[in-house]
Amino acid sequence: MTPPTPPTRRRPGGRTARIRTQVLDAVRAELGEHGYDGLTMDAVAARAGVHRATVYRRWGDIGGLLADVLDAAGEDDWQPPDTGSLRGDLAALNHEIQAALTAQPPIVAALIAASFRSEKADRAQQRLWEDRYARCEIIVGRATRRGELPPRTDARRLLLAATAPVYHQLVLLRMPPDPHLPDHAARTAALAASIGAFAEPPSVGDA
Repeated sequence: MTPPTPPTRRRPGGRTARIRTQVLDAVRAELGEHGYDGLTMDAVAARAGVHRATVYRRWGDIGGLLADVLDAAGEDDWQPPDTGSLRGDLAALNHEIQAALTAQPPIVAALIAASFRSEKADRAQQRLWEDRYARCEIIVGRATRRGELPPRTDARRLLLAATAPVYHQLVLLRMPPDPHLPDHAARTAALAASIGAFAEPPSVGDA
């Protein structure tokens, strides 16, 4: 999933960290305004107030810039919602995803699109997906402890089923956001999970 792209974590480190922040902020702004095809190293350098040689030396090309933006998004302290119920957590998560994908300027949507055009961005996008889904597995663990789910529910499969309809509608079909979809998708996935639809298969030793 791609929750709202958070601001780059401000690391201590003086000038190097400051330049990184300025450049990545400029990448987001340029990408949001002009999209992947309008993103250039020179425009990023000018917007960031950094010499173009510095940008080329550190990031190499547009793919390197996009990869660092995505990697920076994984450096935040974001945690999934905790509403007290599985259905509530999944619905809140879906609302965050929908808000991120429909935000203006469309930075998150542009980053997803760019990952299909740049190998470096694609690898970084995969790292970010893995990070976000791993963090969200706590939702399933809490629900299992509350007795909402059977033991050995496959967290990743459940999370994919709950969030996929939002991505499908907004990213693939490019339809207008449906205010009811985040709750409906969460309710459907939670109901299916409660009756064992996402149970892990028994191991050989359990047979």
